[in-house]
Amino acid sequence: MFEQIKRLGTDTAIYGISTIVARLLNFALVPLYANILTPAEMGIIATVYSYIAFITIFYSFGMESSYFRYASAKEIGTEKDNFSTPYLSVILVSGLFSLALFLFASPLTGIFQIASSSYKIIYYTSGILFFDAIVLIPFASLRLQRKAKFFATTKIVSIVITVILNIVTLLILRWGIESVFLSNLVASFVTSLILLPTVYRQFRFSFHTILFKELLKFGLPIVPIGISGVVLQIADRPILRLLMDDTSVGIYQANYRMGIFMALINGMFEYAWRPFFLMHAKDPDAKLLFSRVMTYYAAVTSAVLLFLTLFLPDIIQHKYFGKYILPPSYWPGLNVVPFVMLGLLFSGIATNLNAGIQIQKKTMYLLPTSLSGSITNVALNFLLVPIFGIMGAAYATTIGYAMVAISLYFVVQRFYYIRYEFDRLTKLLLVTVVAFAFLVLFSPALLAKAGIFTGWCVGLILLGFFTPGEISKLKNILQRKIT
Repeated sequence: MFEQIKRLGTDTAIYGISTIVARLLNFALVPLYANILTPAEMGIIATVYSYIAFITIFYSFGMESSYFRYASAKEIGTEKDNFSTPYLSVILVSGLFSLALFLFASPLTGIFQIASSSYKIIYYTSGILFFDAIVLIPFASLRLQRKAKFFATTKIVSIVITVILNIVTLLILRWGIESVFLSNLVASFVTSLILLPTVYRQFRFSFHTILFKELLKFGLPIVPIGISGVVLQIADRPILRLLMDDTSVGIYQANYRMGIFMALINGMFEYAWRPFFLMHAKDPDAKLLFSRVMTYYAAVTSAVLLFLTLFLPDIIQHKYFGKYILPPSYWPGLNVVPFVMLGLLFSGIATNLNAGIQIQKKTMYLLPTSLSGSITNVALNFLLVPIFGIMGAAYATTIGYAMVAISLYFVVQRFYYIRYEFDRLTKLLLVTVVAFAFLVLFSPALLAKAGIFTGWCVGLILLGFFTPGEISKLKNILQRKIT
């Protein structure tokens, strides 16, 4: 089992390199935007990208998940059939949708909540959506073939192009917020070119009708699930825009993106997790393996949540080369960050639980669990934002993600029961709650914060969270590294 988890960790690390570099480069854009654009302009960007995330669901219509399921099992058609059929269908659908967006750009500015004079943003949006959609299947094939290094390199190149173009167009040429979308469009186009050899090796101009019907049967139930999931992710910003203003959305969005490090872990984990559990689904100890992965995920993310909650405000409020990461005008939203990260932690737990759904082909059960989160999120946003402002949106988002994880657990256990290590998870929860209690009650200085984090680590050891076998493995790894 250790070797299997080690392999998952290796793939996660490789995907993590691209994810870390990509997120950090993307993170570098936050202070760039914050120091050049107004909070209101930041709010406009956040709102438009929220709509992009929503529309993306219709462009892919579940084909990525369907590809993973049928290409890994090879139940119908050849290997090229399993690539070409979903790839062609995504090109056709996304092409039609983007053409409609392009032709009706001016009337759609009102729906996107932007000024009519900014209709070019819709042009850029149509291109971004198209090129991002047509690379979904090629990227999925790289993950399924465990070509993590090429996957990582391509992702990094795309983000580097985005950052460079943002610097040139926004910082030097001063083209305003349109430059943000133009940079994204160019990077998405280049990514599609880089993946052309991958497409060429697996593609043939044929359409397997029987396979396509099965792909739709598996994938279409995921569309409303995807819609619900995106609503959970983005509903807070349009609702903030409706109940407050662009400035509030900008402050919220800038601080929301400070949760990047938890998003990093989730991104790394998700890229490696799906191919991993499909590969090991038929192993005799698969359920024990998946249970152990859940324990390790919870431990790592709890450590990240505590560490960043302790030290991130000090990092943000320190000047680097005469500039802040976020100017003081954004600091009122710093309390948003821990709740965003906690919500993402629950999201990662749901990703882990999702294995049983995919293995048993029970995707129809995902809709009620996803709706439990999105409906909770929307309702609580309307209830809490008028009372607590942007903090109300943070509370609503966290509770929404928690609802998905809790409801998904009870649903999955009905048809794919896994005995999770609740004794260890309880110890982890107890030590983490105590650490946060010290932080809230005593508002410690920097050195005392380091003491809290050290105490958290020691507390896990004293309570017996780690098994003797794990401690032995860690000692051996450390000895090899030292040697």
